[in-house]
Amino acid sequence: MSTHTGRVALVTGSGRGIGRAIADAHGAAGAAVVYLDHDPALAEAAAAEAAAKGRKALGLAADVADYASVAAACEKAAATLGPIDVLINNAGISPKSGSDGKRAPMWEMSPSEWQRVLDVNLTGAFNCTRAVVPGMRELGRGRIVSTSSVAGKTFCDIVGVHYAATKAGLIGFTKHLAGELGPFGITVNAVAPGRIDTPLMRGTASAANDAVKAITPLRRFGTAEDVAETCLFLTSDAASFVTAQVIDVAGGWLMT
Repeated sequence: MSTHTGRVALVTGSGRGIGRAIADAHGAAGAAVVYLDHDPALAEAAAAEAAAKGRKALGLAADVADYASVAAACEKAAATLGPIDVLINNAGISPKSGSDGKRAPMWEMSPSEWQRVLDVNLTGAFNCTRAVVPGMRELGRGRIVSTSSVAGKTFCDIVGVHYAATKAGLIGFTKHLAGELGPFGITVNAVAPGRIDTPLMRGTASAANDAVKAITPLRRFGTAEDVAETCLFLTSDAASFVTAQVIDVAGGWLMT
């Protein structure tokens, strides 16, 4: 279905994993897609695969923690594909310590690691949103979706406090911005994934992941496509009256 024909979607962290699935889903729905990733090779390869399927796509590299880098990428994207009216703030990191994929407790966490996670996960969302909102206001429309986490809503022993704090921050970011931007025809929502089968998840010890699956009502891990389809709904016309919402994509795990 070409539900997004005429849209231009920028997806951060879209070189692989959840971000790649979200970007691919928007392209399949007819949107022109900007694959933005810190790794230029991943971004360019993803865009090339999309273009080979006849889709409009552009691969760009930027560090979302650096506003100048983001602004330059957004300017190039708009000049190439047209005004950006869909933004998915998906880029994020979740450092683990040791080969077993365990989180570092707060009292062993370095201040530099704490700061880097905040810079990428939370400030990165601000930077990208700040860069595209003026254009969305001019258009009188826009869809913004940020990837939060169930760990931003309740205790999750798998992740570190820095990750949880940023994902909780994205929920506040979402709700406040929905109020600010609603009068301009811009909706702002978030998704809160649970354990999704991605390279990031596989960096955690298998025993910890299996324990989560055992207590998840649907008794499976989610897929990147599960998250992508939820984002696709939130950026579609079908969700034109949906804003300030945080939708769990977690199979019922950690219900709140």
